Amino acid sequence: MRSVIRIAAIISFIYLTIVCAGCNASRASQNSDAAANRPLATPQVIANRPKIIAFGDSLTAGFGLAEKESYPYLLQEKLKADGYDYEVVNAGLSGDTSLGGLERADWVLQQDNAKILILELGANDLLRGVPAAKMKENLDQIIRKAKAKNLKVLLCGMLAPPTMGAQYQKVFTIAFPDLATRYKLDFLPFLLDNVATKKELNQADGIHPNVEGEKIMTDNVYKALKPMLAK
Repeated sequence: MRSVIRIAAIISFIYLTIVCAGCNASRASQNSDAAANRPLATPQVIANRPKIIAFGDSLTAGFGLAEKESYPYLLQEKLKADGYDYEVVNAGLSGDTSLGGLERADWVLQQDNAKILILELGANDLLRGVPAAKMKENLDQIIRKAKAKNLKVLLCGMLAPPTMGAQYQKVFTIAFPDLATRYKLDFLPFLLDNVATKKELNQADGIHPNVEGEKIMTDNVYKALKPMLAK
């Protein structure tokens, strides 16, 4: 019974998360052209280091946080502490959709010496009611672009709430594990595990992780990422 309640709480939180992300969508779209022409924010860029590209929406971008508090930056620090010589590129954009990600994928994936892609997109597709099959197709194309460049991919999944309808919920939710299976990807089912629904780990909006929540989210990513790494 507790398991059922926890799953329901997580799904509700996911819905709130995408609603908030959508609130940023119009602002993001207004700034998308300018953002596309700006260099990606990265800790200490060294061209010859292998790169991990963190590609996603507000959860990746570090909405409401300083750059040094975002998960890509924290991930960089954890890698360094454990002796992994990787450079983490923060390619997160608040309000981004799978289509938006696909449209900027070629630019993002052209990073010199890129080795791994952490793909976290889909929440804003859900908010906008984009057909789940279309979202899956967009993610599929991003994955194929990454694989064409010999990048390993860590795919982050997303859950649809019951309010979207049983059929949509089913097709949307299984899209992520289906893609992970089809392309034999490493898979993180829920980025916000142990953070969602916990008031003390989220910002005032009750949705985006705060500084402490971001640390736990980073741990979730690192746990899934570590088997993919080489020293």
